[in-house]
Amino acid sequence: MAIITRFCIRIIAVTLGLFLLCQTSWAAKAYITDSFRISLRRGPSIENKILRFVPSGLPVEIYESQDGWSRVRLLEREQGILEGWVLSRYLIKRVPWEDQTRSLRGENARLKEKLARIDQEWEEKVSREHGQGKQLKTKYEIARKNAQRLAEENEVLKSSKRNKWFATGALVL
Repeated sequence: MAIITRFCIRIIAVTLGLFLLCQTSWAAKAYITDSFRISLRRGPSIENKILRFVPSGLPVEIYESQDGWSRVRLLEREQGILEGWVLSRYLIKRVPWEDQTRSLRGENARLKEKLARIDQEWEEKVSREHGQGKQLKTKYEIARKNAQRLAEENEVLKSSKRNKWFATGALVL
C-alpha cells in the first residue's frame, strides 16, 4: 500500500511540476499599439518607476490584468527577458499595421519575382513549341509532296505496264 501511495504522490508531483512549468503557455500574445512608444513600469500605476520605453509593434505576453494595467513580458530576445506593467489600452491583439505592411510588401516582391520567372519559362516553352511546330509542319509538307510524287509515279508505272501487256497481247494475235 505504501508503494502505491508513494507512486501516486510522485505522479501528482510530476504533474504539478509540469503544470507550473507550462504556465508561460497561459500567457496571451499581444502587441504594443501602432502609434507610439509606451512606458514599461515596475508596478501597475504611474507612480512606479519606468523600466524602459517600449516601441510600437513589439510582441509581448500578457500574464495578468488589473485596473486598466497589464503585467507583460517582452518577447525581445536581444535585450533578455523583461517583465513589467503597461496600460492595457496600449495593447492590441492583431499584428501592427507597420509589421503587416512590411510583411505584405516582402510577399508582394517575392510573388512578383515568381511571376516574372514563370512568365519567362512560359515564353521559352511557347517559343520552343512554336519552333517544333514549324519543324513538324515542314516535315509534313515534305512527306506529303513525296507521297504525291510517289503516287503519280506509281500511276505512270501502272499505265506503262498495262500498255506493255496490251501491246504484247496485240502481237500475240
